[in-house]
This record gives sequence, structure tokens and C-alpha cells, in this order.
Amino acid sequence: MLAALIQARKDAGITQVKLAARIGQRQTFVSKYELGERRLDVAEYIAIARAIGAEPFELMQKAEERGLR
Repeated sequence: MLAALIQARKDAGITQVKLAARIGQRQTFVSKYELGERRLDVAEYIAIARAIGAEPFELMQKAEERGLR
């Protein structure tokens, strides 16, 4: 699911800095979860997906279909 979230951010043309500002965090927060150094809880995942203009459930479905985690 993380790979799908990262790809959705990149596809939307949103930098880590822009995303961090949208969710009220620092860029290091985005970097750490994208590198796998920090886990996201469900509420964070949903907030991030919505901040990049993606539907959280659709991202989860895509990840499941592709066998991503």
C-alpha cells in the first residue's frame, strides 16, 4: 500500500514538501514513511491520500491487486 501511495503522490506531481504542508507536517515526516522508517496509521493514510487527491480505498484495492504492501 505504501508503494501505491508514493506512486499516487508522484503521479499527482506533488513534492514531499508540498504534501507535508498540506497535511500540517514537516517534509521529514513524509520522507520517513516513504522510506519505511515510520509506519502510518489508518487515519494518517487516509489524510495523506486525500491530500494528494487520491481515493484511499482505491489505492488499497490497487495495492491488493498488484500484491504490494
